Amino acid sequence: MPKFHSLKVKEVRRETDGCVSVAFEVPESLKPEYRFIQGQHLTLKTELEGEEVRRSYSICASPFDDTLRVAIKKLEGGRFSTFANEKLQKGDSLDVMTPMGRFFTDLNPNNEKHYVAFAAGSGITPILSIMKAVLQREPKSEFTLFYGNQRVDTIIFREEIEGLKNEYMGRLSVFHVLSRELQGSELFSGRIDAEKCSAFCDKLVSPQQVDEYFLCGPESMIHEIRDTLTAMGVDKSKIHFELFIAGLNGKAQKKQKESRSVEASIQITLDGNTFEFPLASGSDTILEAAQKAGASLPFACKGGVCCTCRAKLLEGEVEMDVNYALEPEEVEAGYILTCQSHPKTDRVVVDFDS
Repeated sequence: MPKFHSLKVKEVRRETDGCVSVAFEVPESLKPEYRFIQGQHLTLKTELEGEEVRRSYSICASPFDDTLRVAIKKLEGGRFSTFANEKLQKGDSLDVMTPMGRFFTDLNPNNEKHYVAFAAGSGITPILSIMKAVLQREPKSEFTLFYGNQRVDTIIFREEIEGLKNEYMGRLSVFHVLSRELQGSELFSGRIDAEKCSAFCDKLVSPQQVDEYFLCGPESMIHEIRDTLTAMGVDKSKIHFELFIAGLNGKAQKKQKESRSVEASIQITLDGNTFEFPLASGSDTILEAAQKAGASLPFACKGGVCCTCRAKLLEGEVEMDVNYALEPEEVEAGYILTCQSHPKTDRVVVDFDS
């Protein structure tokens, strides 16, 4: 199960005007708990103006770099991201959850693969982790990155990416796509969308010769790229994606606001302890109702994206508003996201330890 530990900030490094990367000091005794796989994320927790605030940020380091670092892009109205960009300093402490996430594929030094990634804005963060790990771990593999931003000065990790190109010449290809700055080619101007994906696959990569795809950025971009690739015959199992902002479509938002008529008894098992509480009819999810009852359940995004609140449904039925994290086989096996689940029966039994 994920756990929080207080970690000191080792460095706050300015990456662009609107983004910092934050490195943490990890004591020797905690290093086993903070081992991570390329593409995973950390949930950070602190108190701002008397209120607990937690946010998830992708790790931007490779597991072979011997460092734990995340990137935090400042968002308009974002409480935690503003705090991190304007006030967080070396020596401060934050509660940091142990690494989570499934945005990766297993690496093997014997692999001879071609990986392709599509990223936009801060979606580069987990992609950078994956890209570095591939180049370090698989000396026979190649990596191609299509990276969308507004202007050159908004490209996060621009110098680091250029350094990787020089270090791994012939194995790393990088194509920057800018939406608010003219480039020499129309192909690399605008936003990364279905049309751009088709053009890239026609001129720069052969879709059927790519072994793994990684997509990270806005929901609309991910869906367009995924649909375009599958229409070209790419197997869905080769397409991995992660949303860096949990977007909800109108239908999902409407479902979340609807009141449920079921009044249920909820039983939860966590770390070997079992407790029970009522969930009155209304719009609360199982996670929200548990919090109101005083329970401390693992969660991060509350948007159905990070999978931190994953648990197994042992009895009863639930309805999930959205699911961006669980694979179909997990849902078939009975797993749910408690931050998105509402009871459909008067008794629901959930196990976080399964």
